[in-house]
Amino acid sequence: MRNFLFLLLLACFLTPILTADETSDVTKASGRIEAAGTVLNEIQAAPDNRIPEEILGSAECVAVVPSLRNGGFVFGGRYGRGVASCRTPTGWSAPAFFTIGGGSFGLQIGGQASDVIMLIMNKGGMDNLLSSKFKLGGDASAAAGPVGRHAAADTDWKMRAQVLTYSRSRGLFAGLELSGAVIKQDKDSTRDFYGRMVPFKTSLTGAVEAPKNSYPFLSSLAKWAQQAAK
Repeated sequence: MRNFLFLLLLACFLTPILTADETSDVTKASGRIEAAGTVLNEIQAAPDNRIPEEILGSAECVAVVPSLRNGGFVFGGRYGRGVASCRTPTGWSAPAFFTIGGGSFGLQIGGQASDVIMLIMNKGGMDNLLSSKFKLGGDASAAAGPVGRHAAADTDWKMRAQVLTYSRSRGLFAGLELSGAVIKQDKDSTRDFYGRMVPFKTSLTGAVEAPKNSYPFLSSLAKWAQQAAK
């Protein structure tokens, strides 16, 4: 009887903790959606130091990793977590959650918080993204993206890389060299956000409807992509 009462009390004690952890995970995924939208709004609202309109207007997919810290990379070998969306015939896809880790992240990634943006520029890069795991500089060619309201006419950004990368750190927004970084699906966040496992290909090709709480990211993305396409 004592053992039974002990187990019952233990279960009552642990239940709110586990529930709180579960709620926290959902909040983190939803918070990442909101933060990704904020990052895009802040960067593209800059008059000159931004992603060129020609590049954003041509991107097949956009991935944002908001508020990263160097400690996140050290702990567990992960650098951070992000969210991505791709163009579909009916608009931007439901969000896909991913982790990024390993490789070299450039000198501007230090102890302070940094935002990373990756633009997938062509079908080859999109195919790699849909595979749910790929390596920048290995499976997919990557390069630091040009910065400015417009891309210079003599740049070869359309041909030289499947993925163009950027970072904002200490108030500086610039192209970022990402070599050897591995991107793979964040299954925990995916389950927390959707309530079930949703493969990259299902969400990023428009096969699943975007939940309402994904709008902070998708509406920002649609706004700036539409403006860039004008």
